[in-house]
Amino acid sequence: MASHSHDHDHDHGETEPVTDRTHDNSWSANLEKPQYADDQSLLVRHAIEAIEHTTSGHHVNLVTHESHGHPELYLYDALATEFGDSGVRWEYVEQCGCGGYVIRAHVE
Repeated sequence: MASHSHDHDHDHGETEPVTDRTHDNSWSANLEKPQYADDQSLLVRHAIEAIEHTTSGHHVNLVTHESHGHPELYLYDALATEFGDSGVRWEYVEQCGCGGYVIRAHVE
């Protein structure tokens, strides 16, 4: 699992977290739910948490909500700031038929 800590507020209030466990496999984080449509900061926070809940040697597909546009516009910089040179790398995979976008984050 990525060991990088962060100082985000973990009180999710009424929003359900994207995951509640550590994934020792590759998996997909659904960030297309309605709770993300109007809350880009929540989407970014949950994307970071999804990566942190993925063990080394695996990846997580971050499936982002279409309302925010291409993730390079808002997510790439946030991931670079959060993970820097910590062994996390990401790549654009595709735009889904439903309009969202898939980014694959590899945890090394």
